[in-house]
Amino acid sequence: MAREPYRRLSVREAQQTPLGRVLQDMTREGELYRRLDGDKVECFACGHRCVIFDGLSGICRVRFNRAGKLYVPWGYVGALQLDPIEKKPFFHAYPGARALSFGMLGCDLQCPYCQNWQLSQSLRDPVATRLADFTPIRPEEFVQLALRSGARVLTSTYNEPLITSEWAVALFREGKRHGLVGSYVSNGNATPEVLDYLRPYVDLYKVDLKTMREKNYRLLGGKLQTVLETIRGAYQRGFWVEVVTLVVPGFNDDEQELRDAAAYLTSVSPFIPWHVTAFHSDYRMTDTPNTPPDTLLRAARIGEEAGLRYVYAGNLPGQVGRYENTYCHGCGALVVERWGFRVLQNRLAATGGTCPDCGTRVPGLW
Repeated sequence: MAREPYRRLSVREAQQTPLGRVLQDMTREGELYRRLDGDKVECFACGHRCVIFDGLSGICRVRFNRAGKLYVPWGYVGALQLDPIEKKPFFHAYPGARALSFGMLGCDLQCPYCQNWQLSQSLRDPVATRLADFTPIRPEEFVQLALRSGARVLTSTYNEPLITSEWAVALFREGKRHGLVGSYVSNGNATPEVLDYLRPYVDLYKVDLKTMREKNYRLLGGKLQTVLETIRGAYQRGFWVEVVTLVVPGFNDDEQELRDAAAYLTSVSPFIPWHVTAFHSDYRMTDTPNTPPDTLLRAARIGEEAGLRYVYAGNLPGQVGRYENTYCHGCGALVVERWGFRVLQNRLAATGGTCPDCGTRVPGLW
């Protein structure tokens, strides 16, 4: 799990890379920062709160200081795909809806098991740099594409959306004019300022709770407390929050750690959906075995024992039994049946989210 230390990238170095034109040309002045003395700036798009000197970038490598102004990514997508919303995963938001998902380049963490490393690590990993690509697009074009595709939701994902929040808000603002819903799939390394900035345009917020151990978060380049505060802060601000823990053998699958995660989520709200999902060997962790179904079932039961009312086990369709489905917390009736990312039956569609058997309101956006 060892990683190389971060090094601030100068603007000149960035511009000398094949992706340098993204930093140089496809940018505009950001909004999530404040100016400091001596042409320094403080960025608060993510929890690192980088103080950036003139001519340098932040830890994310995509937000940089040019003559005392913070410039941020703008006007492109690095990945674009129409997904079922269950893939994000959101299980309590518009079951069966389509989400037009987009990513950009860069990340504020450095996870060795990243599944989207071609985008997220494109500016610090030479292998990823050779594979990364991007497509210029305007907000109006993006939204029209979503409407033609039958999408109901717009999702910033694949890389870390917090570090490209100004661009996401531009897309979501345009989408909102057409009745589309904004959503974030994030590592949760947020600040109160960025959550307040996003809230008018983002309704759904998925947070990765990667571990409950501070030393493990340090290995990934983050802080546990920041992520815990993001979960609570997002919930208190009225985002619809779902939390995912990728259960990685030997990293965060200890029973006590899983209990700690479930207990914390319960303390925020027992109705936050918790997804425990399967790791598969990828990127720089190809020697770690895939997560077996029994481990996910154990984690799901731990979540239920802690008092969480909606626990799901994912990424292993047909292997985790009832934990792919949604059951009413009032009477236990099956209300949404799934197989993987496919919705087989949605009994809440006709009732607007009320259990058809007992009348209990199932939390979510239906």
